[in-house]
Amino acid sequence: MRRLSPEDPGIIVVRDSKAPEKRRLAVSPEAWGAFVSHASR
Repeated sequence: MRRLSPEDPGIIVVRDSKAPEKRRLAVSPEAWGAFVSHASR
């Protein structure tokens, strides 16, 4: 698996709202969509 970078086109950068000082996470649109779908159940 390729490591994603926040500079990659289409990448979504997220952070933990409970720990905003921590590093952000770069995820693909597909991974973000799967997370949102799972979390909204």
